[in-house]
Amino acid sequence: MCRSIKTLRPPALAEEATEDEIRAAALQYVRKVSGFRAPAAHNREVFDKAVEAIAGATAELLGGLEVRGAPAGRGSGAPGA
Repeated sequence: MCRSIKTLRPPALAEEATEDEIRAAALQYVRKVSGFRAPAAHNREVFDKAVEAIAGATAELLGGLEVRGAPAGRGSGAPGA
């Protein structure tokens, strides 16, 4: 049901994570935690809200991380910007 969520920071990722990569990771997380690959219609709203909240938290986390040894310009600013 769930493939592995990949690391979204250097050095595992050559570039800063894109919004699409962050959202895909958030979607995988919500799928895993909820046990649903795709929610039923009556759960769609809460499922989508969870994906957006986790994507936002992930972007904030990645934007604030300082990665030692990373090239200049990394670890500051919002990912995917």
